[in-house]
Amino acid sequence: MGNRGMEELIPLVNKLQDAFSSIGQACNLDLPQIAVVGGQSAGKSSVLENFVGRDFLPRGSGIVTRRPLVLQLINSSAEWAEFLHCKGKKFTDFDEVRQEIEGETDRVTGANKGISPVPINLRVYSPNVLNLTLIDLPGITKVPVGDQPADIEQQIRDMIMQFITRESCLILAVTPANTDLANSDALKLAKDVDPQGLRTIGVITKLDLMDEGTDARDVLENKLLPLRRGYIGVVNRSQKDIDGRKDIKAALEAERKFFLSHPAYRHMAEKMGTPRLQKMLNQQLTNHIRDTLPAFRSKLQSQLLALDKEAEEYRGYRPDDPSRKTKQLLQMVQQFSVDFEKRIEGSGDQVDTVELSGGAKINRIFHERFPFELVKMECDEKEMRREISYAIKNIHGIRTGLFTPDMAFEAIVKKQVIKLKEPCVKCVDMVIQELINTVRQCSNKLECFPMLREETERIVTSHIRDRESRAKDQVLLLIDIQLSYINTNHEDFIGFANAQQRSSQTNKSQSSAGNQVIRKGWLTINNISIMKGGAKEYWFVLTAESLSWFKDDEEKEKKYMLPLDNLKVRDVEKSFMSSKHIFCIFNTESRNVYKDNRTLELACDSQDDVDSWKSSLLRAGVYPEKTITVESETTTSTDNFSMDPQLERKVETIRNLVDSYMAIVNKCIRDLMPKTIMHLMINNVKDFINAELLAQLYSAGDQNALMDESQEQAQRRDEVLRTHQALKEALAIIGDISTSTITVPLPPPVDTSWVGGSTGGRRSPPPSPTAPRRMSSGQRPAPRGAPPPPNRPGPLGPFNNSADSPQAPSRPNRAPPSIPRQVPP
Repeated sequence: MGNRGMEELIPLVNKLQDAFSSIGQACNLDLPQIAVVGGQSAGKSSVLENFVGRDFLPRGSGIVTRRPLVLQLINSSAEWAEFLHCKGKKFTDFDEVRQEIEGETDRVTGANKGISPVPINLRVYSPNVLNLTLIDLPGITKVPVGDQPADIEQQIRDMIMQFITRESCLILAVTPANTDLANSDALKLAKDVDPQGLRTIGVITKLDLMDEGTDARDVLENKLLPLRRGYIGVVNRSQKDIDGRKDIKAALEAERKFFLSHPAYRHMAEKMGTPRLQKMLNQQLTNHIRDTLPAFRSKLQSQLLALDKEAEEYRGYRPDDPSRKTKQLLQMVQQFSVDFEKRIEGSGDQVDTVELSGGAKINRIFHERFPFELVKMECDEKEMRREISYAIKNIHGIRTGLFTPDMAFEAIVKKQVIKLKEPCVKCVDMVIQELINTVRQCSNKLECFPMLREETERIVTSHIRDRESRAKDQVLLLIDIQLSYINTNHEDFIGFANAQQRSSQTNKSQSSAGNQVIRKGWLTINNISIMKGGAKEYWFVLTAESLSWFKDDEEKEKKYMLPLDNLKVRDVEKSFMSSKHIFCIFNTESRNVYKDNRTLELACDSQDDVDSWKSSLLRAGVYPEKTITVESETTTSTDNFSMDPQLERKVETIRNLVDSYMAIVNKCIRDLMPKTIMHLMINNVKDFINAELLAQLYSAGDQNALMDESQEQAQRRDEVLRTHQALKEALAIIGDISTSTITVPLPPPVDTSWVGGSTGGRRSPPPSPTAPRRMSSGQRPAPRGAPPPPNRPGPLGPFNNSADSPQAPSRPNRAPPSIPRQVPP
């Protein structure tokens, strides 16, 4: 059908595309687009039709192509066309395709020669094309016609530039033979976007319409006005041929006869014509495909390597084999047990570097979340003193006591101990939730067998829930044991005699821990104004006395140091647009914390990081803000009481005693809680999975039903085997393409400084008197800045003459750059 030069690659590329399609991937070879650029009525559309082999573009006078036509050629067993704006409608008659193009153009641009940059997308399916994209662009014009705007020339240039500036666009610069080549708008535009000439091919049309006795031999031999890829002459159908419905195949035969019979072109007939142009484009496509294939080969080889082991396991696989099911059940349960223990105890292999696993999260609950929850339950200082004073007064009753009553101490201590039940039960709940999450993560490997996974999760989760009640009972028993007997003879208890000296000892212990570093890490200060740069990340160092931050983790440039006196912590609600988790530090005396800010908002990437920093601040004495209920607020406002000095001393004594004893209780609870949970829950669950899970699964029902694979797994097995085979075939096809195609080297540079009327070229000598010339109508003398004749060396600029450029044997000097040449009598 007129594009035999491209048919050589079609079978190999189609095989490769079929191989990619079988594995659900696109054969993204990213073939270059081919843009046909030229002046009005230069023969662009005819060149484009020769590629398709069909007569389907509008014809007539003036600007025929008034919208870009993006033509996608798709290789197919049948031949039809399809428009993007008419999805689902197939055009088998190409006369209807032409009518649709005309109608769609008029719909957007009007019927009076208007233009539009909105492209028309047309797909042509044919067994005679290669998957390729061609673009028919409006012809460059100078004078507005009809209702065209005054800047029609600039509009068309801008439209053309949108396409040809792409690096993957091959430019066919079309120039009629009966015009001055040095003033070619197509070549000027091509040089603007492709100064090295890597993707520009000159196309000379209408050679058969030149004045009698003239020819374009010098141009076609790339001697007169050279291009890096040279020129190719073509002879398109005339308007009479088109009106007479002359077949494109017959037109190609007539074109070949023209070149063989013309005395100026017969020696280069094999390098001229539409087949030669198609062959050159085919070489460009072949080079592009070969350049693209190494990346494809590497990608396919990596995919093949990743599937090798899995494909080997699936070969010879028999889903209904009872012995295989039994063996696989044992392996699955054993693997589940190993994975669970690794996640709890930690392991050096398959370490998760994205988030904390089960054991690490439970450790954080024990040593960060649980101590923080304990502190949150502590009484506020003022509230504690008020309760102690009421207890002392109520114990003395109507009498005025002379001594500090023991019963007030016990009453306050028991009230504080009872408050420990809530954080202890909450700790058990958090560990249980983490254990269940760990079970679900470990059961992900059982997803191939949905019934086995469901049954395993049910059995293990039920056992965890059963142990939950026993663990909570034991934890509450620990609290009840503490309540049963207040041991004032404990070696760490300060006693009544030392209660008065408690404050001074506390101050000394705090001053000795002043330089102790509690935590370091990156935090973002969130409440810096936009005028001062917005939120910034700093390296924070928390000690027992201060919170400092530095520019980086080298800790050389300190930005600020914040004393921890009178500071507290509270949560900040996460903003809608922010992905950060925020908490803030504030001063209880309503003073500025940082410069002009009453609060210091600090942001972390996760809630776990926030909880960890709050726990560290707790160790440094920065406590969380107490939530004041309506009842306590009312009590505070109505019961403003005053204490006499004697009562104040008693309150201070009991306060120190309570602090001392509760420190002992907290230390004991913090030590016993992890041990109790580990013994009654975590170790027990591990032993259950190792010893009882398999027996429970066997007693749960039919083992064969448990090992029935999911539909997704069956599809996965078939897909893996099919993909593995398709990848091997694709790699073999790539090898065939590499060995059956030849890379055509890029021609060396030539001097094209003449393009666009440049005056940088050398001057030509006057025409030889033995070669008289005349110009056809419409021609003018050549510009003074003509390039050198072929037998004189030109300057080595961005282009240079090459022996690889199409040319004939050496000939005498020729005329300046005007294409027509008169043959001497």
